[in-house]
Amino acid sequence: MFTHITVGANDVEASRRFYDAVLTALGHEPAQGPDPKGRYWWRTARGAFAIGKPIDGEPACHANGGTIGFAAKTPEMVHAFHDAGVAAGGRSIEDPPGLREHAYGKLYLAYLRDPDGNKVCALHRVG
Repeated sequence: MFTHITVGANDVEASRRFYDAVLTALGHEPAQGPDPKGRYWWRTARGAFAIGKPIDGEPACHANGGTIGFAAKTPEMVHAFHDAGVAAGGRSIEDPPGLREHAYGKLYLAYLRDPDGNKVCALHRVG
């Protein structure tokens, strides 16, 4: 469904370190870049994620109510995502990493705020 997701970053290097840490914990390669516009990219066969200073020159800000979810192959990867993110300048939010049961199934989740306040999570579908 998605080709790419890009979020703004005020301190691009701090955000690159954060996303390198959490995405490497999920089995992805470190960022490629910076590109000519100063953005860093994490690419997969199914899509891409990028960070960079907003092109319009305004400060980056987070989307209130928005969440970017990254797939995790195992519950252990969810924990690794969480711990790597906190160690790289992120902030743990909501409930601790763990199992949540919803009407649409069992999910193993962890939520963080990145250095610019964007809400991200790692999600593993159980069973």
